[in-house]
Amino acid sequence: MMATGSKVTREWFPPAAEGAQTAPLMLYNSFVDEKVPFVPAAGPTSKQITWYACGPTVYDVAHMGHARNYLSFDIVRRVLEDYFGYNCLMVMNVTDVDDKIILRARRNFLLAQYKSSGKSAEEVKEFTIEAIQAGIAKQQKKVAEMEAMVAKDSTEAEAEPDEKKRSFALRKVADLQEAVKGEALKGRQAAEALAAVQALGAAGSSADAEALLAVGSDYVAEALDKALGANVTDPTVFRAHAAKYEREFLEDMDALGCRRPDVLTRVSEYIPEIIEYVTRIIGNGMAYASNGSVYFDTQNFRSCGHTYGKLNPWAVGSAALAAEGESNFETSEKRSPQDFALWKAAKPGEPAWESPWGVGRPGWHIECSAMASSIIGSRLDIHTGGEDLRFPHHDNELAQAEAYYHHDGCKQWVNYFLHCGHLHIEGLKMSKSLKNFVTIREALASFNARQLRLMFCLQPWNKTMMYGEQSRTEMKVREAQLRNFFGNVDAAIRNSSVNTNEQRWTTEDFDLNNRILATQAAVDAALRDNINTPAVMDALSDLIKAVNKYLADKSEPGAARALLLRKAAAFVTRILSVFGIVDGPSDRLGFTEMSSSAASSDAAAARYLDALAAFRDEVRGLAKAKAAAAELVAAVGRLREGVLGGMGVKVELAASGDRSSWSAADPANRPGATSTSYIDTVVAFADQVQALASSSAAPGEVLAACDQLRDSTLVDMGVRLEDRPDGKAVWKLDDPATMREEIAARAAAAASAARKKLEGAVERKAKELEKLEGLAALPSIQEALADKYSKFDEASGEPTHDKEGNALEGKAKDKARKDYEKAAKVREPLSKKLAEDPAALDKMKAEVEELRQQLAALGTA
Repeated sequence: MMATGSKVTREWFPPAAEGAQTAPLMLYNSFVDEKVPFVPAAGPTSKQITWYACGPTVYDVAHMGHARNYLSFDIVRRVLEDYFGYNCLMVMNVTDVDDKIILRARRNFLLAQYKSSGKSAEEVKEFTIEAIQAGIAKQQKKVAEMEAMVAKDSTEAEAEPDEKKRSFALRKVADLQEAVKGEALKGRQAAEALAAVQALGAAGSSADAEALLAVGSDYVAEALDKALGANVTDPTVFRAHAAKYEREFLEDMDALGCRRPDVLTRVSEYIPEIIEYVTRIIGNGMAYASNGSVYFDTQNFRSCGHTYGKLNPWAVGSAALAAEGESNFETSEKRSPQDFALWKAAKPGEPAWESPWGVGRPGWHIECSAMASSIIGSRLDIHTGGEDLRFPHHDNELAQAEAYYHHDGCKQWVNYFLHCGHLHIEGLKMSKSLKNFVTIREALASFNARQLRLMFCLQPWNKTMMYGEQSRTEMKVREAQLRNFFGNVDAAIRNSSVNTNEQRWTTEDFDLNNRILATQAAVDAALRDNINTPAVMDALSDLIKAVNKYLADKSEPGAARALLLRKAAAFVTRILSVFGIVDGPSDRLGFTEMSSSAASSDAAAARYLDALAAFRDEVRGLAKAKAAAAELVAAVGRLREGVLGGMGVKVELAASGDRSSWSAADPANRPGATSTSYIDTVVAFADQVQALASSSAAPGEVLAACDQLRDSTLVDMGVRLEDRPDGKAVWKLDDPATMREEIAARAAAAASAARKKLEGAVERKAKELEKLEGLAALPSIQEALADKYSKFDEASGEPTHDKEGNALEGKAKDKARKDYEKAAKVREPLSKKLAEDPAALDKMKAEVEELRQQLAALGTA
């Protein structure tokens, strides 16, 4: 330190900033189909970002294909907010006015009317068959037309000399081929439905109308809509339908643990903004009115210097790929086949609003452009949706926004377009229209929300995800690894006192700390690399393996450094909370006193579980050593008077056959609910051991009681008790359902092993019996050799004369002896068995029969 005049110069050397730049966050941008650096529109140092998510079209129940979109992007959003620290304005729309909603609402309404019309089963069957046959014919025509398109476009693509154009053309063909597969599947499903309906009522039985409609309702509803749809004019039919499925969708998102958006926009609530948006696009010369409808002018859009089809350029011009966005809206009013509707003139049987062009309703694509612009404005940081929305929906959204903001110089309304990969089942995209979907509620009946989120974290968000047995198995393995890790760390920390144990680091401690640091770096790199959650989960898995090895190497009490273990577990917990696998700070509101109180209560309750585990260890040890009943009674006494008494629990001994009771020695310090349930269990188990000792129960019965405590009583309480080779059990808190599933799996595996063992025993015994019975059926040695020899020695049984009656001598006698010995050797197994027990065959038959009965009993158990 130096003094210069009145100023003191203090020595400090700033760390060198050279080479310390942080790697940028890279995101896979659908505009270029590659990973690019993420830079907020507000500037590279800004933490403020905007995000618009294409929400659901609420016409039916949400399925796992929807979960692929919303759950995947919930994970991405959480990483941006909770890991990278961005403040995100999240806007999501709900499409409550749409062709699909109108059709489904109208058809459901007409189907309900038809069901209550009193039609006979025969009338219903005839109409259902006609409806399905019409559906089959429609699909056959559609598939044929699309296959012709594929053939035509394939020929043109192969003949294209320009490599870039050929690549685009071939991608278009690939998309068409996938579409053909989907339409062909619909045709097969219709054929299966027809066969099922025709089978109902066969063999002389009468078909049930309800059963018929259960199979063919979709086709019947379509036929009814074609005939009567224009008569449905009540607007509440459509709004009630959309409201029902919107409510269920939001409930499903909550059940999955998805964060709610900051802004929810419904089409029906933004009609004025949509009309203004369309009006301005017309004014900018990029849309035109025609017979009450308004169409986007793709040709003039291009003439004004814009690019149409940025996200999926190879799909532009494909009527088949564009048809999804223009369903039930074929018209000759458009100037170009690529033009699409911004506003649709009213038709009978549809909801409608007044507009400058007449009564009508919004087109599908315009809603997102108008609603997102009304909330966010002329530049979005992020826009997300499913891969199948690239074209036409998202490309049309972009075109509409650029046309709306044309005079503001807008050439890029969205900076980053993120599309999640499809979710596939049976090799095809899961979707309602293909009828190969699993609803979110069905999935949640098999897995909890944490398991599904973990499954999604194990696969890249922007790639195709397979929803199958392999992904579910991997998820189960990873979940078990995480459960065991937290349980092991918790047990190690619980049994290690920082106050009394040495804290000086050893080589193993330095090694583990280095592994933690390396994992933190690997996780950061993976998250910056397009939010690569599978790589993150692999890095966490490697850290968990390192911690497990560390615990194995430091198995002596107090050897493991509790603070270092806490650091490792805290980092794993933090990343899991970022992914939403466990609750993070952003998932709770307000102060956390309640959480702290609960944690404190759990800590107080832990000592009672420690006492229970230690007492059970002692009981098991005494039972294994076949100790006298008096020693068990003494152990119970030490527990009641010494251990529990020392914890302020006073046990009042039970009368014969009754259960003991307990009370707090200090009534002002009565244990909480969790502690109370644990004390109840300790006292009840002590009573059980006392009763077993009083009845001089066998050691096996005592051990069975210990197993029942572990596998039933404690499981129901959410406590996992693991017996260790050293005789000291370790307890962990866990999910009862998970533990029951594991116990059932172990029981099933044990039963399977027992069955295989029994099957092996039956097979071996039956083969042995068959062999011996075969030997018993053989003729005697003399009878077997009668064609060669005429007389045999009464004592030895060996041949003495040949067939002609001549006495055997020399080589002839030697040969006869060998013949005899060979025949005797064949019969030797039976002779030995009967020599040991003349009733051996009968006993063996009874044994095989008993084993078969045991096997049959296993099969019905």
